[in-house]
Amino acid sequence: MSDGAARRRDALRAEVAKEQLDAVVVAGAANIRYLTGFTGSAAHLVVAANRVVLVTDFRYASQAPAEVGRDVEVRIERSNLWNGLRQSVGALGIRRLGVDRTRVTLAAWEEFRQLTGVELVPVSGLVERLRVAKDPDEVAAIREAARLAGEALAAVVDFIRPGRTELEVAAELEAALRRRGSEWHPFQSIVAAGPRSALPHARSTDRPIRTGELLVVDFGAQVGGYCSDITRTFVVGGPADQRQRDTYGVVREAQTRARGALRAGLTGREGDSLARDVIARAGMGDAFGHSLGHGLGLEVHEDPRLSQTSEIPLPVGAVVTVEPGVYFEGWGGVRIEDDLVLVDGGAECLSDGRTDLMELT
Repeated sequence: MSDGAARRRDALRAEVAKEQLDAVVVAGAANIRYLTGFTGSAAHLVVAANRVVLVTDFRYASQAPAEVGRDVEVRIERSNLWNGLRQSVGALGIRRLGVDRTRVTLAAWEEFRQLTGVELVPVSGLVERLRVAKDPDEVAAIREAARLAGEALAAVVDFIRPGRTELEVAAELEAALRRRGSEWHPFQSIVAAGPRSALPHARSTDRPIRTGELLVVDFGAQVGGYCSDITRTFVVGGPADQRQRDTYGVVREAQTRARGALRAGLTGREGDSLARDVIARAGMGDAFGHSLGHGLGLEVHEDPRLSQTSEIPLPVGAVVTVEPGVYFEGWGGVRIEDDLVLVDGGAECLSDGRTDLMELT
């Protein structure tokens, strides 16, 4: 695995020491991948002062050592991963063990309680806080995922026409993503037309797109495990009417302002207000019901948050979405979303930033 993963483990060890712990069990596939490079679906990771042990099963007997490198001990457990974890913790002589209370189920907690002579200490966010500021390799992966997503959408624009169903457009888009190298889809692609475009997290259906309707397309690509997340809104089959044009103009103005003014040091609430104030002044504040954006990385939704409730300052290196939207039940909605990395003095757009209203005639 890269030197980056080793640095991340060292940073986690420093956090573990601050908590006066002997070790921590890392939960969550994204967290484990971040620290080791392991991409399997089943594992426990124990990070102690001088040793790191990955416990997984026989399916990954060859894969795990190749992915994690020599600095991580791999234990292949052929019966029960919990047995392997308990034996590893015992062999390491751990007395105070951090357990992530936000990611561990009640059933898992009962398994942890079977560790004898070990004090379980609930912790949260130790790894997630490290993941907020991306290193150059992470930013490069997200940039590539954004590039693939933009190219895939451009390839299917001519396919979008009245009579196509939402599911047909989604299938064409997802195939274009895979053909261009996307490992998978970070989330279920949203293709929503007409009144259904007013559903921020609509599921694509077999409803045909009709002439003159708004169409919201929210999708992403995945490269090296890292996600992009982009939304574009179109008018299909003819020119936009005045209401569509005016509504789109407000959202675009809000997004443009946020992209231009977002910077490290602002709190999540201050970042959110950059766009929210524009929409509120246009009399559409009640129609903007979600936050401005969220962090991107190995998960499509992670810290930091650009929301009205976040008072946490944004750091240099954070990658976030900027996605203002307004939604009117029975009429439709408009959302525009790009991916940005916070750099010294401002923000750099990682996606194509093409936000002019597209009328697909």
